[in-house]
Amino acid sequence: MFDVGISEIALIGVVALVVLGPERLPKVARTAGHLFGRLQRYVANVKADINREMEFSELAKMKEEVASAAKSFEQTVQAHANAVESETRAVEKAASADAVSATPTATSLPAAAPSQAELIAQQEQGLTTAGSIDPPGSTQATVQLPAENSSPSYSPVTAQLQSFDFGVEPPRRNV
Repeated sequence: MFDVGISEIALIGVVALVVLGPERLPKVARTAGHLFGRLQRYVANVKADINREMEFSELAKMKEEVASAAKSFEQTVQAHANAVESETRAVEKAASADAVSATPTATSLPAAAPSQAELIAQQEQGLTTAGSIDPPGSTQATVQLPAENSSPSYSPVTAQLQSFDFGVEPPRRNV
């Protein structure tokens, strides 16, 4: 910081010895050392406080950026959800309009197939069986379960495990 050599320090020491005297010089040097240490600690604390404030302001900026990114992401998701919902309504309206326009008379219509939610609700209530779910005139594949006393047979399709690749590698271990 200061360009002070050994010769300048020696000159300051000799002048202090002459001015202060040999009795007071050790006390003054000790006091000056304590004051210099306090000054160094104070400067270090001020630097640490400034660094903490700078980090806090950076964290506050980052928090604001993340909050704005989350808000924009939420708005985008909401916009897409609204678009999907409006498309679903449009498709349902078109399907219901096609169904109404395609019916020649109300007496010649076959019974409407119940929706999946209605079927599940009826099955939970125990109101329907597997045979009563099918509307008349529909073709649906049926599954026959083996009798309880027969030995189970497994097909290769059901016995194999499926694996999916999500494009993520497992963590590597350093050996």
